[in-house]
Amino acid sequence: MGFSPQSSDHQQPLSEINVTPFVDVMLVLLIIFMVTAPMIQQGVEIDLPKTDAKGSVSIAEKDIVVSIDKNKNIFIGEKQTSEKDLTEALQTIFKNKQVKVAYLKSDQKVDYGFVVQIMSALKNAGVENVGLVTENPL
Repeated sequence: MGFSPQSSDHQQPLSEINVTPFVDVMLVLLIIFMVTAPMIQQGVEIDLPKTDAKGSVSIAEKDIVVSIDKNKNIFIGEKQTSEKDLTEALQTIFKNKQVKVAYLKSDQKVDYGFVVQIMSALKNAGVENVGLVTENPL
């Protein structure tokens, strides 16, 4: 406990909070997240649509990411699959999972109708929530 040096007669404890350790920890965490964030991108390279949406959601490594490239090739993570095998492959993946969430990444050149077909396949596979992945134009 610290004491103020003002008066030797009335020594009172200081009631200030030392925030220096908190700031140090936050800066270290910020650096760690800045370094690791580019490494946790999964799936294939896709030219994502750009939006200025607020409140981004981060994708964890264990999350299922379905990607569509500009040639309409479909990938689950980095493994390529066909449109007709997509539902069966996803049903196998989600069979024993409690939370059935998938993220859909599509190249901006892919037509909307094809993306909706893939979203329908995700829903038919039992996926409860589908997140659409976009890129922030910085």
